Amino acid sequence: MSQRLTINQNNKPIYDIVYEHDFEELANELAAFDIADKKLCVITDSKVKGLYADEVCSVLKDRCKMLVVYAFADGEQSKNLDTVKDIYAFLIENKFERNDMLLALGGGVVGDTTGFVAATYLRGVDFVQIPTTLLAQVDSSVGGKTGVDFDQYKNMVGAFYMPKLVYMNIAALKTLDDRQYYSGIAEVMKYGLIKNANFYEWIIDSMYEIHERDIETLEEMVLKSCTYKKIVVEKDPTEKGERAILNFGHTIGHAIEKYKNFELMHGECVALGSVAAAYISWQKGLLTKEEYYEIRDMFVPFNLPISIDKINPEEILALTASDKKMEGDRIKFILLKKVGKAVIDTSVTKDEIKAGIHEIYFSEEDWDE
Repeated sequence: MSQRLTINQNNKPIYDIVYEHDFEELANELAAFDIADKKLCVITDSKVKGLYADEVCSVLKDRCKMLVVYAFADGEQSKNLDTVKDIYAFLIENKFERNDMLLALGGGVVGDTTGFVAATYLRGVDFVQIPTTLLAQVDSSVGGKTGVDFDQYKNMVGAFYMPKLVYMNIAALKTLDDRQYYSGIAEVMKYGLIKNANFYEWIIDSMYEIHERDIETLEEMVLKSCTYKKIVVEKDPTEKGERAILNFGHTIGHAIEKYKNFELMHGECVALGSVAAAYISWQKGLLTKEEYYEIRDMFVPFNLPISIDKINPEEILALTASDKKMEGDRIKFILLKKVGKAVIDTSVTKDEIKAGIHEIYFSEEDWDE
């Protein structure tokens, strides 16, 4: 029997997150939305299309009015308004109307882009998240954040727009390459660091099973991560307050991601940003030295970086100033008081951010020592 988590707003159910080990129940779940009378468009990327599009289409093809697939080039470089424009054109050519539905099959880029298209095409059409990466399952598919990048500004254009359903095939995680998989672990660890110390300890204690991708452990890990995100987003659905804590590690992480032209995975950048944020927390007297080093070093056994070379710290600092989480001339920086307790701090200075960047910067001089 599948597990199910319901996301609520104002004490009313908005959508369910369904956890399965295959795609077999997808059609039955979508039947609740009368798909027999709808056109469905599976939006995916070039990589995921070859892995799962046929399987998903085989489940749905006889259950809806029409089924089409649109795939764009894999990678963060496609998360922009040009891709959105191309999807609009495809939907118009296929005569999609407001009663029809979009299905986001893929990782965070696919989910964020499809969600934004759904929010804006004909002033809003229904969409469903079918996340296939760990990062998308534990983070980006839940909470209704949609959007694309604009020039050097990450996620600057977007909307809060809720899916009708999130359908997770946990078994899809077993097909991810190692780098993509461990990138998602950074977001899993984030939930432990900002929200629940017991979960953080569970992650560490379950390290072997996580490495082995034991299916029961994966399901528990994803379900717990979504539960902690549910708690936050239900209190603050449009990020007016507490939801900002979900951005732990992202301010410096996003800046590195853009500086490296997306050569690094998102989770790798979040890990680096988390180390820098924990360092700033220590320097501001919130964490002890021992707590900082324990947090930093625990990224290593999950194959995540804690230092980076070939960057310009000044340019990274400048990129943080273009972060969408600015409040006036201050960044809403997320720090840690302890494992399991995050705080929003608008007093972090440019010098403190710079010090955090230098903490993770492994320069050529360091190689010579």
